[in-house]
Amino acid sequence: MSFDAQQFLKTVSRSPGVYQMKNDAGETLYAGKAKNLHNRLQSYFRPSGMAPKTAAMMRHVTAIETTVTHTENEALLLESNLIKSLRPKYNILLRDDKSYPYILLTSDEFPRFVLYRGARKKEGRYFGPFPSAGAAHEFLNHVIRVFSLRQCEDSYFKHRSRPCLQYQIERCTAPCVGLIERSRYLEDVRQAELFLEGKSHTLINDLVKKMEQASAGLAFEQAAVLRDRIARLRRVQEKQYIESAHGNMDVIAVAMEEQKACVHLTSFRQGRNFGGRSWFPRLDLAQSPAQLMAAFLKQHYLEHPPPREVLVSIEPEDRALIETMLSERSDYAVRIKHRVKSDRAHWLRMAKTNANDALRLQLASQEALDNRYDALQTALGLESPPARIECFDISHTQGEETVASCVVFDRNGARKSDYRRFRIRNIQAGDDYAAMQQVLERRLKRVESGELNIPDILLIDGGKGQVAAVSEIVAAMDVPLTRIIGISKGPERRAGMEKLVLPDRSEPVILGPDSPALLLLMQVRDEAHRFAITGHRQARAKKRSTSPLEGITGIGPKKRQMLLKSFGGLQEVKRAGIDDLASVPGINRTLAQKIYDELHG
Repeated sequence: MSFDAQQFLKTVSRSPGVYQMKNDAGETLYAGKAKNLHNRLQSYFRPSGMAPKTAAMMRHVTAIETTVTHTENEALLLESNLIKSLRPKYNILLRDDKSYPYILLTSDEFPRFVLYRGARKKEGRYFGPFPSAGAAHEFLNHVIRVFSLRQCEDSYFKHRSRPCLQYQIERCTAPCVGLIERSRYLEDVRQAELFLEGKSHTLINDLVKKMEQASAGLAFEQAAVLRDRIARLRRVQEKQYIESAHGNMDVIAVAMEEQKACVHLTSFRQGRNFGGRSWFPRLDLAQSPAQLMAAFLKQHYLEHPPPREVLVSIEPEDRALIETMLSERSDYAVRIKHRVKSDRAHWLRMAKTNANDALRLQLASQEALDNRYDALQTALGLESPPARIECFDISHTQGEETVASCVVFDRNGARKSDYRRFRIRNIQAGDDYAAMQQVLERRLKRVESGELNIPDILLIDGGKGQVAAVSEIVAAMDVPLTRIIGISKGPERRAGMEKLVLPDRSEPVILGPDSPALLLLMQVRDEAHRFAITGHRQARAKKRSTSPLEGITGIGPKKRQMLLKSFGGLQEVKRAGIDDLASVPGINRTLAQKIYDELHG
């Protein structure tokens, strides 16, 4: 399908707006914003001077959709939302971005500090955000060790009759059994809050005064506790690079090499260094560092609240416009700076060093990954290296809460955004073959309908039985898979001695422990195993902490409580017949039948 550029340009508005370039399948290849849509789009159809990658993209464009906006700032925001939702192939994309972790101070009678992700809807006070879970865990460990606050869940805390091991090793003051008064415990919580607010100097001065008072009052045991707390706080301070900064700030640096890029961000909150994190954006068009920096700022701060000050290694495109957008979304002024002095220049140099080091490591690991894919092509006799591998695994505990996992790898490694878990239903407990067939059928239906890409290799954690079960499902569906491979444990389950089971070979293939191809398949297999076990454990824990009565339509909290009181517990409810259940006030025979059916499968 040809695209009439001249006719199209005659009708394009000269107002600000957003444009989407689409292929003949209707997929958005690229989304961009423009101060003047006509002038911007006209530049894509000039006879010469276009970058090779941009020209390659334009050969696939069969339609362009435009959306006019009132202002360029509105266009910038709409562009960021489109990139986030559509993830066009030729835009700069951040891979597998997750919500930042926070440390949450709960609002319980005896509060506790916990790691928290997601929408901040839970009641309590939030500290952060932290750029990585590792940084959040480090600060949380400092809080627990220095201030000896409880760590346990409420269900555990409320049913203690004696102190646990945490009390014995002086990591908790045992508020669960009343070994510390609530007022003293809340004072420890207040001190921990000061620490997380970056007011360690104020806190230490306060503790020194209290230690001196306790010593003067001959309360030597209390003075010793305060002395140890001061010593631990000072050791923590020594590990923090900077304590003199004020306010909140992010430091961002870009490194680019061999068409690969790294963006490194270091966060400072309340004057404390909260650690850093690196991203490796996808680049399918020739992009400059300034364009990459602009794309990162727009995408990242669309998801996460920006600090008041952002230091950048290079001035981004549309800096003033991005500042305006971030300020309007944050209700406070956000400033993006790239020419700084003194301490800020030092932090920026550190961020650049971290970005360059991370990129070099990424390039080295990418080269190793490419070698493994090439080795896999040779080992299996493929015409080209596989572009997409999907691996499936099953996890359960004696048939309870069976969960299947699907992990996806491509030439860049794990594609975590494509990972999926499946709850397996209506099979005989422990029947792994039926579970594997069910998950493959559900997955491949989406491939068959064109919703998902076709995997070049379908990897199964199992031997001949699993491969035969999968082959049966694949044969019944219109899915042109290149390879089905089963990977089974070697003798005595020794790593490196795995056997590859292929449907078209009578004997298994043994590549040997030093084979790069086997290392790749083992990496994918182990990731599928980890992902399945994690999902199964979550499902099992949820089931064991949730009453089966909660899932029955028509049974609310009052009726559930009435049932449990009438029969003396859930086990007796399960033993009861339909007539017995119907005798409970508020439970008619129809509802009793529904309860009985639910509890007895």
